Amino acid sequence: MKIPKLIAHRGHASQYPENTLPAIESALKAGACYIEVDIQLTADGIPVLFHDDNMQRITGHSQNITQLNAEQLSQYSACEKFRFGKKFSGTPIPTLAELLTLLRVWPNCQAFIEIKNESTKRFGTKIVVEKIMAQLTPHGSQCIPISYQAAALEIARTLGAKSIGWVAAKWDDASHQTATLLAPDYLFTNHTRLPKKPDEIWRGPWQWALYEVTDPTLALTLAEKEIEMIETMAIEEMLSHPLLKQNACIGV
Repeated sequence: MKIPKLIAHRGHASQYPENTLPAIESALKAGACYIEVDIQLTADGIPVLFHDDNMQRITGHSQNITQLNAEQLSQYSACEKFRFGKKFSGTPIPTLAELLTLLRVWPNCQAFIEIKNESTKRFGTKIVVEKIMAQLTPHGSQCIPISYQAAALEIARTLGAKSIGWVAAKWDDASHQTATLLAPDYLFTNHTRLPKKPDEIWRGPWQWALYEVTDPTLALTLAEKEIEMIETMAIEEMLSHPLLKQNACIGV
């Protein structure tokens, strides 16, 4: 039986506020070999871990993260009170630099760093990629930039990215052509987009990574279709399965 490798989607986000250091550290302690986080740029050009442009869902406030500077951002809590109530009150929005400091303690873990479209639209793709890659490059192959934008990944390559991951928003001929031309090392998409027939799945130099999967049986079924990686917000729960646990990373 083929066993997929698991990626902790925004950390251990089923039990902690997503994209926070507690969520990421919990995922690493649970045995995640891979994590995935989202990066937005603040108004003063600081890369921070955050998925949405609007902060309402995570902080309870409707400001846009790209319109606040880092000092202003420190006043908000990434507590996800709509999911967790007051349990994580005071949890800060982490910077990319803080994540990279944490990853030094876990050298066997790799991180997929998603460059968010909202930031590239506001500040320009080149500026955003340069800001992010300036921090990622010293970490070599441990950090892998990923994006929905092929142009962002092409820039990342020129700036020294050892590998890249493209996120396909659609399953169509245009997306297939982009994947073929870009030839990323990793190809991400929602598992619901995958065709039912294995021979219709695009093949290339990439490893497939499918999100969002929280069912171990589904993960193993997808692995039988030559899907190498599964992205999940329930990393600890998934790694409790005896087969999936075989691909866990134990210790730092």
